[in-house]
Amino acid sequence: MTAVTDEDHGKGDGTGKPDGRSDGRWDDGLIARRAAEAREAEEAAPPPPTEDEAEPQVEAYAPADGPLPARLDALRELVGLSRARLDRDTLAEAGRVLDEAAARQRLSSRHTVIAVAGATGSGKSTLFNALAGAPISDTGLRRPTTSQPIACSWTDGAAGLLDRLAVPGRLRRRPHPGPAAFDEALQGLVLVDLPDHDSAATEHRDQVDRVLALVDAVIWVVDPEKYADAALHERYLRPLAGHAEVTFVVLNQTDRLPGEAADLVLDDLRRLLDEDGIALGEHGEPGATVMSLSALTGDGVPELREMIGRFVSDRTAATRRLSADVDAAAARLRRVYVAEGRPGLGERAREEFTDRLAEAVGAAAAGQAAEREWRRNASRACGTPWLRLWRWYENRGLPGSLDRLGQALTPPEEELTARQRVEQAVRIVADDAADGLPGPWAQAVREAAFTGAQGLPEALDELAVRAGAPGASKRGGGTETGKSTVPQLGGRPPKPPRPKWWPAAVLAQASMTLLQIFGGLWLVGQIIGVLEPGLVTPALIMLAGVVGGPLVEWGCAAAIRGPARRYGQDAERRLREAAAGCGRARVLDPVAAELVRYREVRERYVTVTEFSTTGR
Repeated sequence: MTAVTDEDHGKGDGTGKPDGRSDGRWDDGLIARRAAEAREAEEAAPPPPTEDEAEPQVEAYAPADGPLPARLDALRELVGLSRARLDRDTLAEAGRVLDEAAARQRLSSRHTVIAVAGATGSGKSTLFNALAGAPISDTGLRRPTTSQPIACSWTDGAAGLLDRLAVPGRLRRRPHPGPAAFDEALQGLVLVDLPDHDSAATEHRDQVDRVLALVDAVIWVVDPEKYADAALHERYLRPLAGHAEVTFVVLNQTDRLPGEAADLVLDDLRRLLDEDGIALGEHGEPGATVMSLSALTGDGVPELREMIGRFVSDRTAATRRLSADVDAAAARLRRVYVAEGRPGLGERAREEFTDRLAEAVGAAAAGQAAEREWRRNASRACGTPWLRLWRWYENRGLPGSLDRLGQALTPPEEELTARQRVEQAVRIVADDAADGLPGPWAQAVREAAFTGAQGLPEALDELAVRAGAPGASKRGGGTETGKSTVPQLGGRPPKPPRPKWWPAAVLAQASMTLLQIFGGLWLVGQIIGVLEPGLVTPALIMLAGVVGGPLVEWGCAAAIRGPARRYGQDAERRLREAAAGCGRARVLDPVAAELVRYREVRERYVTVTEFSTTGR
């Protein structure tokens, strides 16, 4: 045996330290050297903190130039323009999306928050630990093992995101030092282990629902026994079908399946997802990632970690999630913004509305009465004196006079239905304008029409009076006393103007009258013996006057036929235009304003859905 001397110890390895010693510590064997190497590795690596350090957010969310900011602005304007027409519950989801988008944009864009969700016994906590490289989340036979969300953050600066998720500080972890912790692709990952979504504890399900609405992506962990569970598909996967691009569906526990059973179960899982409406990301198409693995044995976990790494390094998960949320909100609002056909007020509807108002106010009857009045005045001016004397007798108001008959041209039942005609015209034009509109906007159009129609019959009656229409009457107080009136069809029209040739006709009629008088006096003088007898000449003069008077009246009647018709048409047109203007100001303009408002919100809705990522 060779003795070890002090000189030999002094030689060492050229470092001034004895051989086999490190940092002055004696190395007496292989076990001691390995222990020393382990201590040096621990001292070199940063200790794993138990809580995420609350550092200030140094990088706010800044989405790349794309359609999302414009869609969010359009959705915000859409909600603002619709508050007066839609109830709060209808706009609640859109408001929540806007609030959550604003909250997410204020936080870090360097981090991607991914939740690990699953049913009881699916092995999600085991997968969570496998991805983190350390037993962070409890696993075992006790169910449920996860009662509160547990977060594992690969980098600092995620405190704000975890505060938003309400993850307690004592449940914030960092991955164990190792390959998973130092994987460059996973830098920025925040992994959250959720309670069981089918837990018997209501508060556990509430936490799952709350966190799923806030994370950027989700990994659904299913097992061969519960992958077709109706609670999973009906409550979560189907409603979130539009979020396929931020969804991972992992079939766990494949180590329990013999032979090719894992592939068969995975194919059936894909079939169920397709029935749920979830697009599958196959052959390079965007959609959900579906794969199988065994978290217990580690089979397939590296592949999932690699997929997550690519997903995180892309840094578009938050934008995709917000875009899918906007799509979902827009899909829920579709029924209140998308019309069937092309609703609106066309020229035909406006003309029909004007026709009905003109009928209700009696425009046609007014024109006919004006034409009759013109002819009556012509007959008075150009008729024989004897006919004028007879008409004067009638104007005294004796029973059976023509004027009283003229005032009673319209039966009382027509006067009583004038208001119903106006209301019917308003109802028809409102229905035409609202045809095809979504329910709330159709109701708004009808309310605008009916509100504007209040007082429309009274306004039409007043306009008829101002226009001098024979259909306007103020009996019973009318517009002067403030009482409710309706357009009437009785009354007298204003005296029409006389044409320039009427004086000549009057002079001719007077001449014929003078001839009759002259011939008559001549004959009387011959009869009493004052004048010499000669009946032929005075008889011819008198006959000329008797025949010439009716001829002049007939000629005047033929001459005034055209002017009388034009006068009646002009009276009808004036009253028709007055009624149309009143109806337009009170009914058509408010209805058109509501339609313009609908078109504005419809344009905003088109902007929201124009760049949809889910095809909704």
